[in-house]
Amino acid sequence: MTGTAPTGSAPPPASPASAASPPASPARRVLAQAGFETRGLLSHGEQLVVSLVLPLMALVALALVPYPDLATGPWAGRERIDVLTPGVLALAVMSTAFTGQAILLAFERRWGVLRLLGTTPLGRGGLLLAKALSVLVVIAVQLIVLGGVAALLGWRPGPGGLLPAAVVVVLGAAAFALLAACLGGTLRAEAVLALANLVWVLLAAGGGVLLPVSSMLPPAVAAVVGWLPSAALGDGLRAALVEGRLAVVPALVLLAWALVAGLVARRALRWSD
Repeated sequence: MTGTAPTGSAPPPASPASAASPPASPARRVLAQAGFETRGLLSHGEQLVVSLVLPLMALVALALVPYPDLATGPWAGRERIDVLTPGVLALAVMSTAFTGQAILLAFERRWGVLRLLGTTPLGRGGLLLAKALSVLVVIAVQLIVLGGVAALLGWRPGPGGLLPAAVVVVLGAAAFALLAACLGGTLRAEAVLALANLVWVLLAAGGGVLLPVSSMLPPAVAAVVGWLPSAALGDGLRAALVEGRLAVVPALVLLAWALVAGLVARRALRWSD
């Protein structure tokens, strides 16, 4: 006689294959990695000093002292805080996209993290996309904090300049992040640590990012420095947030730097030492 299962009996246990959850989609993998990268950047003390504390100190110090004189040149008649704030925001973008990423990339190569993550289902392309998203999130946090402090100091940007400023920030972040890949993806970690910080100091002091080159450098030198990505980022944000327009030349300069750096990084970046 054929037996039947009693009514109400429990179904047979599911096999491990059927109980396993479906694999995460590529988008979920990228977002998860981006969240991990973002938390790491925001919790790294040394990185926060360079990306947030130093720009804050520069903003407050330059707003409270009358030097350098910004009452002449193309920004004559503008409030001092209005000219200073875009430069400080540009410095913060450069700090996160270039200095922080170059050092992080170099040490991840040294520790074998890049090679390991590149062989996971995330893939190399997904890892790079996650890093890019994390940089944009951290930059957004920086801009909110710095913009809030600047507002307390009297900064009142026009709403018409916010969209052009966003375009310049994205172009600047792309250019500096790809330059960071060229540096951090090729040299030894110790060399990258020294060079990235040195470049940050040089560009902050005389690269046209923090202050207009016309107010701090001789005309002949300013004409050359104006083609650096630091000066293009600073000038682009000043044009957007002070005059409410998209400065085409600085935007094209940033785009050119991003394209060239991207081509170099694609060929030169090493995933392990």
